[in-house]
Amino acid sequence: MITTDEQEELRRTVRALLERNPPARPAPDAEPGYDKTAWRLLAEQVGAFGLAVPEAYGGAGCTAVETHVVCEELGRALTPVPYLGSAVLATEALLACGATDPLPGLADGSRVGSLAWAENGTWDPAAIRAHVEDGRLTGVKDHVLDGAHADLFVVPARTREGGLGVYLAEASSPAVRIEPLVTLDRTRLQARVTFDTAPVRLICADGHRVLERLIAVAATALSAEQLGGGERCLEMTLAHVKTREQFGRPIGSFQAVRHRLADLYVLVESARSVSYDAAHALAAHAPDLAVRAATAQAYCAEAFSAVAAETIQLHGGIGFTWEHEAHLYFKRAHSAAELFGDAAWHRSRLGPVVLGR
Repeated sequence: MITTDEQEELRRTVRALLERNPPARPAPDAEPGYDKTAWRLLAEQVGAFGLAVPEAYGGAGCTAVETHVVCEELGRALTPVPYLGSAVLATEALLACGATDPLPGLADGSRVGSLAWAENGTWDPAAIRAHVEDGRLTGVKDHVLDGAHADLFVVPARTREGGLGVYLAEASSPAVRIEPLVTLDRTRLQARVTFDTAPVRLICADGHRVLERLIAVAATALSAEQLGGGERCLEMTLAHVKTREQFGRPIGSFQAVRHRLADLYVLVESARSVSYDAAHALAAHAPDLAVRAATAQAYCAEAFSAVAAETIQLHGGIGFTWEHEAHLYFKRAHSAAELFGDAAWHRSRLGPVVLGR
């Protein structure tokens, strides 16, 4: 079974909340921002931001599967809230490091945490060049999710000896400079963060261990968002082909269109299988988690991109307009396919594991 009855009830609750409070879509000339209503309701009525946080620190003490369900629904609605960056990545990083003092604020949604990780366009730990000397961090981090609204940053950086540690930095420090980025996907907020000898606190000396888990966490959670987006694209397309007519009949009645829709259905359902397989592996701390997470990310990224492209095509001219939602899913699909490493990078990580090297 992919989900339990309780997890399905969580899904229904989150979906109903988001349907009652649909996000305002970004206008071409508007500054992108969060949906503060959805953010507040998810925090207060669902406790979504604290699902992964132990009860001792104000959370619900749930498994990765519950978080996965929420990520799927947020990806389905493209709701701009600081969930993936704060409730998933920053929270998991703090838990992996045993740094529990910031968790209550993240769990109730009153504070935003951000994992400042990527450098020079890559999430490969070997590429990290930010470094710490005498408790001061210097370096530049790219593609920082929710960085422009963060209260604190969890930052992997090199130690004086060349090892990899994980540090905690306050966003309010004058030595931290935050630059919001203009990206293809305006429903996902990113920033570039520059640390200019910023004061930091070491929270874990074994950064390689933490980042290996965080790569799996990020890949798994992102696959849930991609699954949700693919589901919604398929739903929109099915509704459209039932009402759009050519030659006096709905285009969905033509065999060629039906074949294309069947292919999309297979992609979405296959994505569901691999995505939830990774979520269960994450929840169980499975020894083959790296393989299952990389597989989920590689497959779901390509599946969502294919489904979103077909959604544009099968909607015809309206699918290319700003007024229709199809373009938002297309942009999310292609930008998410590069987030945390593209499909080729995740497959390259699979090779040595599968071959036993």
